[in-house]
Amino acid sequence: MNDHFFAGSYGGDGEKILPESRMECKICWEIYHPAIGDDYWQIPPGTPFTELPDHWSCPNCEGKKKDFMVV
Repeated sequence: MNDHFFAGSYGGDGEKILPESRMECKICWEIYHPAIGDDYWQIPPGTPFTELPDHWSCPNCEGKKKDFMVV
């Protein structure tokens, strides 16, 4: 497997999304909604996806942040 990201995914490029963009895990379809945040990782409501820590992963399946897709 190579390091190319899935077509349509975030891929780590914050310029592709808006601060209020909802993001979906390509593995389990978990949605990260900035207005809600993430209880599992203790991310407060109002945190844009681009401001999540680099080590953040899907709270449901541990999918990588770079592989999330814009909803």
